[in-house]
Amino acid sequence: MIFLVSGITLAQQCPTISYPTPGSSDVPVDATISWPLVDGITGYSLNLGTTPGGTDILNRRSAGLTNTFTPPVGLPENTRIYVSISMYLTEGNFIFCAQDFYFETENVTTPPGCTTLSEPMAETANVDNEAEIRWNYASRATGYYLTIGTTQGGDEILPRTDIGNRLTYHPPANLPPETDIYVTIVPYNENGSATGCGPEHFKTGSGTIDCGPYIDPVTGETVKLGPEITFPNQVSVCTNDLPTSVSATDQADGYRWFRINIDNTETLLSESAAVELSELGLYRYVAYNEVERNDATYECADSRIFRVVASELPRITGVEQENGPEGTDLMVEVAGAGNYEYALDTRGGPFQESPVFESVPMGVHTLFVRDKNGCGVQEKLISLGLPSDAFPKFFTPNGDGINDYWQFDPAHEYSRIQLQSIYIFDRYGMFLTQIFPGTIGWDGRVSGKLQPASSYWFRARDVFDNEVTGFFALKR
Repeated sequence: MIFLVSGITLAQQCPTISYPTPGSSDVPVDATISWPLVDGITGYSLNLGTTPGGTDILNRRSAGLTNTFTPPVGLPENTRIYVSISMYLTEGNFIFCAQDFYFETENVTTPPGCTTLSEPMAETANVDNEAEIRWNYASRATGYYLTIGTTQGGDEILPRTDIGNRLTYHPPANLPPETDIYVTIVPYNENGSATGCGPEHFKTGSGTIDCGPYIDPVTGETVKLGPEITFPNQVSVCTNDLPTSVSATDQADGYRWFRINIDNTETLLSESAAVELSELGLYRYVAYNEVERNDATYECADSRIFRVVASELPRITGVEQENGPEGTDLMVEVAGAGNYEYALDTRGGPFQESPVFESVPMGVHTLFVRDKNGCGVQEKLISLGLPSDAFPKFFTPNGDGINDYWQFDPAHEYSRIQLQSIYIFDRYGMFLTQIFPGTIGWDGRVSGKLQPASSYWFRARDVFDNEVTGFFALKR
């Protein structure tokens, strides 16, 4: 069953998981769930539960455009897991997919293995004494015992503690400065605890400094030792340009770029002034200055979370016209996941924010729609009527070489009008002849016979199917 939010009908179909196979059993508790890619969307949302429609394992977590998901702390054993994958569209629309498939996990009969520190990494030095401790998931674990001390086997910072099924721990007080910190993590499940898990260690730095902003007691000026962050909150990229490179906008001694994962953990992507982004979603940008104090180097940093969103070439889907007293008002209708601006008749602009152009004169015009993020320009040719004054009022086919032929006059303001044909009739409505654009025109003869001086009328049609009729005179 599929429900379409906002009442719109869309072609995208809700995907079914490709692994594990729906209805399968003995699925590993550390399985990575995968599903087929769906075109034309901006992201997926995943629900996992132990009952139909349940979200007790995972509640509407955004997975970006990645078509896989690995539960960060594994899945419960010997359990029926219900899965649904919904989809984000452009402009805030959302396709909600009902949960209608499941799989069953394995019955775990052995204890888990050991795990390792992920942050701070083992053997690193000069670690911030306010650091949060993180470790990697141990397959089949349902919880962890954590011990922290300043010597191998020591537990004065944290005696052996069952902290449950999570992968982070933030000490309630700062770690001691310039000290070796030993961390022992022992995963467990109902079958027992991992064995042989020795301590890992890192060394803290000499402490912290006040990076500001603060008031200098001597000068009275505001001092901030870290860089000023100007990087934007949102970065738009063309859908066809991923992966794309993004550069820092701030002057600093160093930079770090992190991908914010759906479980709120972070993955370091780059430690230079630029980073290559391969997918849409949330990121964190860090800029820092290095400050020397008491023969030690400290980092004074600032950061910004930003979102990478899709932008694309505009598609002109229509042009509404409304007649006004001084011309025609136009409203350009556009589709696409982008931020667009508009111009009339000149590709280079000026461009305007509004898609409405007022009092546009009769004639042929070109509309230009440009993506502000550089994804391209689309154009559309339109014709506002076919003016009768573009045709001569008379001609004098007397052979003197002056005004001897009657034909459409492509003056400058009508130079882009393209006609299909012109029909000429006598004053009584009798068809006489047909002439075509690009020819010399009518010489006042029909089947070689001179026509009399009189009034004649014409009917012309352009390539947009605009039609105009009018009169002209043949003078001899």
